[in-house]
Amino acid sequence: MKQIFTYLLLAAISITLTFCTQQKPDKDISMLEKKIAQYAETEIKYDDNLLDEKQKVVVQKLFEAGKIIDEIFLEQVYSKNFEIRDKLLNSTSEEDKLKLKFFEINFGPFDRLDHDKPFIGDSPKPMGANFYPEDMTKEEFESFIADNPDKEKEFTSEFTVIRRVNGELTAIPYTEYYKSKLTPIIKLMREAAEYAENESLKNYLLKRASALESNDYFESDMAWMDLKDHTIEVVIGPYEVYEDALFNYKAAFEMFLTLVDPGGTQKLKQFSSYLDDIENNLPIPDEHKNFNRGSESPIVVVQEIFGAGDTKAGVQTLAFNLPNDERVRKAKGSKKVMLKNLHEAKFEKLLKPISEIVLAEDQQQYVTFDAFFNHTLMHEMSHGVGPGFIKVDGRDTEVKKELKETYSTIEECKADILGMFNNDLMIQKGVYPESFRNEMWVTFLAGTFRSMRFGINEAHGGGNAIIYNYLLENGAYTFDEAAQKVNVNFNTVYDVLKELATKVLMIQATGDYQASKDLIAKYVVETPSMKILIEKLNVLPVDIKPVFEIEK
Repeated sequence: MKQIFTYLLLAAISITLTFCTQQKPDKDISMLEKKIAQYAETEIKYDDNLLDEKQKVVVQKLFEAGKIIDEIFLEQVYSKNFEIRDKLLNSTSEEDKLKLKFFEINFGPFDRLDHDKPFIGDSPKPMGANFYPEDMTKEEFESFIADNPDKEKEFTSEFTVIRRVNGELTAIPYTEYYKSKLTPIIKLMREAAEYAENESLKNYLLKRASALESNDYFESDMAWMDLKDHTIEVVIGPYEVYEDALFNYKAAFEMFLTLVDPGGTQKLKQFSSYLDDIENNLPIPDEHKNFNRGSESPIVVVQEIFGAGDTKAGVQTLAFNLPNDERVRKAKGSKKVMLKNLHEAKFEKLLKPISEIVLAEDQQQYVTFDAFFNHTLMHEMSHGVGPGFIKVDGRDTEVKKELKETYSTIEECKADILGMFNNDLMIQKGVYPESFRNEMWVTFLAGTFRSMRFGINEAHGGGNAIIYNYLLENGAYTFDEAAQKVNVNFNTVYDVLKELATKVLMIQATGDYQASKDLIAKYVVETPSMKILIEKLNVLPVDIKPVFEIEK
């Protein structure tokens, strides 16, 4: 009897295990399908009638270079990315095909919309991505620099990776570490330059190719600022430091390959003449204002042809403000590039549906494409104003060096605050009509939920969380618990926003790392109304997944 019972028990366990084994893949497939559905596939078209035959060759060669940029960034994100991708590519299972699709969206096995939670394996994403040894702590890095002050510059450089060589931390220039991938990119850029009839574009491509060999990007950044009368607007190389969550020191490779949209660019040129007015209007003492970043601040509206590397991972950017080198900003300012076709896609597929769920019904009328687009414009302009080079305890330093890992969140917060603050200034100056004011406030509020859905641990989402929670706490936003809707208090919103602008700008002006950490700790949190409204948005995609026309 005991033997029969044992046999039956084992058989039951076997059946149960078989059932669980059969069920788990179905459950995992369903979960992956839901995750992938967070990104609405969207074809990104461009007007190739703007290009002549030679320009089409330039675009094709730069597109091929961009595909290699994808490979460099994939390596920068995680040391095991190529190994994981190879296994997925060689698998025939339905689950692995879905994992590969989601892996390609995230540039790795970590869900960027879910606090970088791994969806392949259990290993957490290293804070320093693949820029540092995975076992290196922040304390070890700082201790090494304290013991070797002569190596601080190369260790904190945006363009070196840190590795252990013979047991000792060593800084290796990007030019050396990524040489096998940079070499074909350099070749393609020089070939593209041969077909570029616009002299300023030719100059940029050649100088940028040389920069990828020298690890010195200053001259090519200056050349990029000097692009003029051009149709092809392209930027390629290491720029943003968000991927380095350990220090925000290391720059990730990216590419924007775009075409200038003539009508949109002409319309927005007027704003560059207001930079001094914008700086002068900042709600901080004059001693902290920065009128020395250069008066040039071109604004370009473009149609994106292809995005690569850092810019393509997870959530898609609507605009960019480059270069980040404060030396270039001091000499020439910065360039703001607005991706018009991505704005159009996100407004229709994301922002309008979000506004209908989260906003009070009587305020939904104020959600407009112009307010959405113009806020992004002012957000990008606002990156170029305010404190950059500062003095702390008598030392000459930079805001980003002092604020360390908090810098990106604080900087994005600043740019969004000043985006509204400066748009209000444009209304005061008659650039926009008075009727634009309500559109500006309400469209931004709806937009905070678009950004916070990406995750408040991410710089843009975190910056929006600070604004939303601060304005809600101080009565500028009101949450109706019964209706589960939020609205703008038009009577108080300007004053509360101005107060927050002063706080954030003074953190930057004084390089106050502790105050930066405290602000983030207090306001980058999921408050009850935020949680309720974000959960209601689960029926919508979180972002778009671009399907670039040029890839077809």
